[in-house]
Amino acid sequence: MSTRFDIDALRTMVVGVDAGSFARAAVQLGRSQSAVSMHLKRLEEQAGHTLFERKGRGLALTEAGDALLAYARRIVELHDEAAAALGANAATVSIRMGLPQDFFEDIMPEAMSRFARIRPDAHVEIRAGRNYALEEEVHAGKLDMAIAFSLPGQSKSGTLLASMPLFWFAGKRLPDDLSARRAPVPLVLFDHPCLFRQTALQALDRRNRPWRLALTTPSLAGVWAALRYGHGVTVRTGHSVPRGIQQVDDSGLPPLPALELRLFERSNLTGAAGEFRNVLASVARDRVTGS
Repeated sequence: MSTRFDIDALRTMVVGVDAGSFARAAVQLGRSQSAVSMHLKRLEEQAGHTLFERKGRGLALTEAGDALLAYARRIVELHDEAAAALGANAATVSIRMGLPQDFFEDIMPEAMSRFARIRPDAHVEIRAGRNYALEEEVHAGKLDMAIAFSLPGQSKSGTLLASMPLFWFAGKRLPDDLSARRAPVPLVLFDHPCLFRQTALQALDRRNRPWRLALTTPSLAGVWAALRYGHGVTVRTGHSVPRGIQQVDDSGLPPLPALELRLFERSNLTGAAGEFRNVLASVARDRVTGS
């Protein structure tokens, strides 16, 4: 007898994993927790494998469950696209995208505006997160696509969008430590791990320039705020630098390499996700290169 997966059960699986809890999935889907439990049990019966295992108070995917999840996403997405194309009522097509905090105020809203004209009913979930995790989340199937920085030649996957030079930045009032060339450079950086942090420290070490961590934070807004108050210098691209921040050119700080901006995508994107990918790539190139 051939296996036939229940589309509602597959949707419950996808929503539960994305929500981080099957209790939250029950709320989102408007179902009781007992109905959600029945869906998960039905999936395991249809798959002939244990798909979930107890972890603390919740459920985690087994190896077989993780394998099925990737197919479940595609099946649900294609099901909803087909229904929408025929004018039937269906769940909104959902696309999961990630990008560094640097692009949250220009690339993200412009891409959303352009895409809304093509797919007005689509739902786009935006995760503005730490750069180092974005590529991994695409490969793990947690995101459909992401734009992220990488060192030149480091990543063999993804589409190259642009090469972006790095610069030293500070507030309008330079830190006093910079005038004393032998004093440690006060740094305002992201928490470890961070590609910008790694690049800054390596550049200073190569020049034997002493440094100290003045402030670390996971927030780009926090970095800019610390610079405005003269707490140190940081390393970023020249993209979307806010007011009150200046490029530091004459302080004896070492030159910095460029980073690549790449677009990563999971395999087998649905039609809607593929359309959003094209819009995102176009907007990113326009905004970064000024073309």
